Amino acid sequence: MISSRNAGAVIYVHGKGGSAAESSHYEPLFPLYEVIGIEYGGDTPWEAGAQIRAAVRDIGEQYGETVLIANSIGAFFSMNAGIDTLVSRAYFISPIADMEKLICGMTAAAGITEDQLRKCGTIRTVSGDVLSWEYLCFVREHPVEWRAPTEIIYGENDMLTDGETAAAFAERIGAGFNVMPGGEHWFHTEEQMKFLDEVIIRAEEKHGAGKAYGVL
Repeated sequence: MISSRNAGAVIYVHGKGGSAAESSHYEPLFPLYEVIGIEYGGDTPWEAGAQIRAAVRDIGEQYGETVLIANSIGAFFSMNAGIDTLVSRAYFISPIADMEKLICGMTAAAGITEDQLRKCGTIRTVSGDVLSWEYLCFVREHPVEWRAPTEIIYGENDMLTDGETAAAFAERIGAGFNVMPGGEHWFHTEEQMKFLDEVIIRAEEKHGAGKAYGVL
């Protein structure tokens, strides 16, 4: 049964190495929402995407409104899940804005050609990353489409997505682009989390949520 205090649900999708428990950070920002972290298995967009879509669909059936917060590759998986019509708005933290560019960059840096990757199928690099031809083909065949109102929170020194790529992506999907000077891909310090929180609070105020929910 849904509590009368809940105006809806905030769904959190973690990044690589993260967990659903990180969702607790956002509870004070959404006191009238149920904040729910999603755990998903698999490290491909087709596996993780299917699980995320099922979870968002089930949560959406229980709550009147759903807001998405997705981190890093969790944002990429969420965009591949086809859930933009199932959420009212989204916050992407350090999203992987161009997975094809990232994979090709990692391949080149490892001294591997696309032909070698195609023939081998998967190759583990010296750094421990696993490159997959199937993954690269999927990314090329399934370009990201996203239409939900979105705010992107990006660190100036993000090592996975350069600023030009991130800005172009934000423009393409019509998202707000919030850049933290000196910020990293991983938002984790007190200063970084303060910046992240302030972006969300300002955006929620624009939606008429902030003052009503007592976060301002």
